[in-house]
This record gives sequence, C-alpha cells and structure tokens, in this order.
Amino acid sequence: MKRIHRRTFLKDSIAAAAGLVVAPTIIPSSALGLGGAVAPSERIVLGGIGIGGRGRDDLRAMLPEADVQFVAICDPQKSRREIVKKMVDDNYGNTDCKLYSDIREFLAERTDIDAVLSATGDRWHALAAIWAMRAGKDIYSEKPSSMTIAEGRAVLDTAKRYGRVYQTGTQRLSEANHVYAIELARTGRLGQVHTAYAHIAPWDAAAMRFDWLPAEPEPPKEESSWDLWLGPCPWRPYNSTYTRGGWRGFYDFHTSCIGEWGAHTFAQAMAGLGMLHTAPVHYEYVDNISGDGMVTRFANGTKMILARGDKYWHGSCGERFVGAEGWAGAADGYRRTEASAPALLADFDKVVHEYQTRTQRAMSHTRNFLDCVKSRQLPVANAEVMHRSMSAVHAANICMWLKRDLTYDPVKEEFVGDAEANKLRSRAMRAPFII
Repeated sequence: MKRIHRRTFLKDSIAAAAGLVVAPTIIPSSALGLGGAVAPSERIVLGGIGIGGRGRDDLRAMLPEADVQFVAICDPQKSRREIVKKMVDDNYGNTDCKLYSDIREFLAERTDIDAVLSATGDRWHALAAIWAMRAGKDIYSEKPSSMTIAEGRAVLDTAKRYGRVYQTGTQRLSEANHVYAIELARTGRLGQVHTAYAHIAPWDAAAMRFDWLPAEPEPPKEESSWDLWLGPCPWRPYNSTYTRGGWRGFYDFHTSCIGEWGAHTFAQAMAGLGMLHTAPVHYEYVDNISGDGMVTRFANGTKMILARGDKYWHGSCGERFVGAEGWAGAADGYRRTEASAPALLADFDKVVHEYQTRTQRAMSHTRNFLDCVKSRQLPVANAEVMHRSMSAVHAANICMWLKRDLTYDPVKEEFVGDAEANKLRSRAMRAPFII
C-alpha cells in the first residue's frame, strides 16, 4: 500500500469535515454485477493462441458467455489474428482486442489473463499449453493435444505442478448422445461390456511423409513469422501450403489418421470402458494403411478396436460399445444414441440428467471448462484424460510404423522389451521452443 503523508492526511480530513468534499463517487451498476451484468471480479479474462477454423467455433461458444471477457489474440499470421480481432471487437462493440505475434511476449505481458483458448496446429498444442500453465493461465487446448507420449506426460505434470485447469477439445464427451452411450456401457445397462469400437479418420494414412514441400520465398515477418509458425518442429523450408492447413500427413506436424479422430474417439471409448486412468497394454498390427481393425487390449482383457468407414455408425467420430446384453453407440449427426434394442433408449433423459447431477458438469464443453476455471474442479477432458487417450493414439501409431505387435506398460509409460518403439515415445524439439 502507498504511504499517505501525515500533512496530506490532515489537510484532506479538515477539508472533508468542512464539507468541501461533496462530489459522490458514482459506480456503474455493471461494475457491481447488477442488472444481469457480471461484476469484473467474477469475469474470466480470456486470451487466444492460434485461433483458426476450429478455434473460431470454440470462440463463438465462449464469447456470448456473460462472465467471459476476451482481450487478446496471439498468432504468427497477421491475417488470422486480424480475423479474430474483428470477431471479438464486433461482439463487444469496441476496438479493444489486442494483437500479438509471439507467444512469449503475449504470455509475459498479459498478466491480467486468467485463461487461454489454444487452437494451433498439432505441433504447438502441448508446448503452448505448458508455457501458458507455467505463466499462471488455465488452458483450453484443441486436440490432438500432444505429438508424443512424452509431451502428454509433460502437459499432465505441468497441470498438476502449477494447479492449473486444463481441458482438451474432445467436445463429444460433453454431448448428450455420446454421454448416454458412455453411461449405458459404464453403468452395466449393456451387461458386461467386452468391446468398444473407436472411429479413425477416413483420410491420410498411419504412415506419414518424411519429406517436405519445395521452398518458397518467406513473407515479411510482420505478415507471417515462419519461425514462430514452426515452433518446436525441425526447421523446414517455407511453403505457403503448410500455413493454409496443408501440414496434415507430414510426420513433422501431424499425428496421422489415427490421431485425427482417435484423439476424440479413444477418449469416448475409454470413458465407457472405465479406462480413462490407463491405456491399452497390447496393440496388434494390421497390414493396411490406416490401422483399420487394429485390436488393442486393456489389462483386464477388454478390447478397443480401431475402425474406419461406416461399419458401426453413420457420421464421423463415432464410438460403439458391445456388451453381453446389447450394443449402443453414437456419432456426429445423431439426434440421440442408437442401440440394439429400443428398450435401451427408454431412459435417455433420465440417464443424462443423472450424469449431470452426479458430475455437476454442463452439457457444453466450453462451459464446463469455464465453470472449472471458477470452481477449480477437474473438467471432463482434463489433462489425465488427454494423456491416457493420446498415449493409446501414439502407441497405435508406433505399432503401425514398426509393423509389429507391441506391449505397453501404462504405469512405466514404456514399451516392454522394444528399444526401437521406446525411442519413438518422444521427438526432439527445436530450441528455443522446448519444454
């Protein structure tokens, strides 16, 4: 606190006693939280890192929330950060959203920010989350949220060490049709569940490219910083295709067709199996380009099978559970869960309500995150959920790359008796973009 000089204090006191101080202090009702407004002390000050197409969907969900104030966007590409600024400024009717190109400057300067929405490409997800949490920010990170098993472990350890709220963008864990299927499996309504199917993406392959695109002249750094765009990845020649989303399918930047949708569906399947605290221990190689049909087994013998196409669902990012007394599943576009018998669907509203009552979670993934920023509770797709499901993604990829069955120890987080597989649990990171 600032010290008040004795002479100044006496002078002000005498003036007040003489009635010389007559102007009242007028406090806007919005500052007190009146008239439906949220008081500043209750608002979540939010910033963004790398918000592109998917990230803008997240931002559209967050901006209308009365207790959110979005104040700054960081992106190495000027055109992208200006799009976000316009979205934000149009929403608030002002020009206050600040622009940053360097994540280090953004995190160092914006000590007022409580939480960050990160929707970069895969290569930046883990490092951006770790740096943000070290800077005292809670983080909503789009998926796939790690490039390797080691990165996932580092995210989890950082969240625990710094006491930060972390949510990965596996939003189907907060959608009623998926939640109902998960609850049917988890609570025994399907009988003893022995198999879950997890959808993998219908494009690209498990094996990725190790070459790179031909060099093009780099744009001015104020327009697009190639060094910042690459971040922790190995240095590669600039090519504008990468910055327009053409990085998928390259080992430097991607987690393959398995990671593209498996980052969602493995968590969905593992939730219904009650296996979000671990990962499968056996991975059986399949001789195709995608991993379609790969059988993974948990320590208790329960199977999670990777599936491509529409064999078990219509729509994308589906999961299906098969038990002794029937099956149930969901995918994008489902109005409600589908099941082997109409009787299994009779309690839809009741079961979803019971889930919400038990967990106290909103049926909105972004709202669940924001609620947890305030309550300090674990969100549905917390760092542990992310790390365990992504460990399975990475192990399945490694199985496909090495073209042999693998055994994985989810406690030690290493492959049993396979030095070559263990080398693939991590990747080198390019300084200064390191954990």
